[in-house]
Amino acid sequence: MPANLVDKFDQNIVDMSTSNHSSSTSASKDNAKSLDRISLSNKYKFRKPNDHGALDLMNAAAVAVLKEIPDIAIAYGISDEFSFVFDRSSNLFDRRESKILTTVVSTFTSYYVHLWPSHFDDKDLSLPMPSFDGRLVQYPSKQNLRDYMSWRQVDCHINNLYNTTFWALVQQGQMGTTEAEETLKGTNAADKNEILFSRFGINYNNESEQYKKGSLVTRDYGAQKPGHLNNNVPDSQKDQGVKPSKTQREKEKKARAKAEIRLEFVDFISDAFWEARPWLLPDS
Repeated sequence: MPANLVDKFDQNIVDMSTSNHSSSTSASKDNAKSLDRISLSNKYKFRKPNDHGALDLMNAAAVAVLKEIPDIAIAYGISDEFSFVFDRSSNLFDRRESKILTTVVSTFTSYYVHLWPSHFDDKDLSLPMPSFDGRLVQYPSKQNLRDYMSWRQVDCHINNLYNTTFWALVQQGQMGTTEAEETLKGTNAADKNEILFSRFGINYNNESEQYKKGSLVTRDYGAQKPGHLNNNVPDSQKDQGVKPSKTQREKEKKARAKAEIRLEFVDFISDAFWEARPWLLPDS
């Protein structure tokens, strides 16, 4: 298989995060991304631990990407990161990796900048402008992809619980950041919940579902599901493993383009979520 093509049997996902505003040139890749997010947050004085306007802007840009690119089935966002899952049958750009990656990243970035004034009318953008980088990852099975997304949602909860407790100690407990870090060192989830409730009267269960679970963007087809779920492929062909024809794929693409884009803050780790929405990750 040529190096610049993605395998037609794999589930493809584009992961993105902010990529500019770093003040360090010697940091590792992971640290650089952390510095990028922090410096962008500090520059525009985003509220901590969560800035609702900043998260809403990320969500709005992601929704716009799904409207522009019907081949994307699912998007999931946490903080300054978004993942875009492509329909397994997609043949977008003949599955050329560089074209898929650059299109998603550039489309998201352009909408992020374009939609900024509608979310921050009191904060004008200035140079250097926000930008994003990304990577394209292939998962060999639907279960592999679900495992990855589940890990990301668990990570969202762990990070948000830590950040909520950390900033409560700093903002309400008048601790310095170093002291807050030391206070939380070695604590588990129960310890953090106890700190929040006993010291600050905060019940973590009452925190926004968006902060705890992240943002999930999907397509809702109503009664008209995509072709491979509407039995447009004869049963005899399904039994033989025959893929939908080009015409059938075009019909499905049009159906995806017309579908309603839904933004939800829900638990998708359980089987129940996927069983109720089988069109999100079809087998074919």
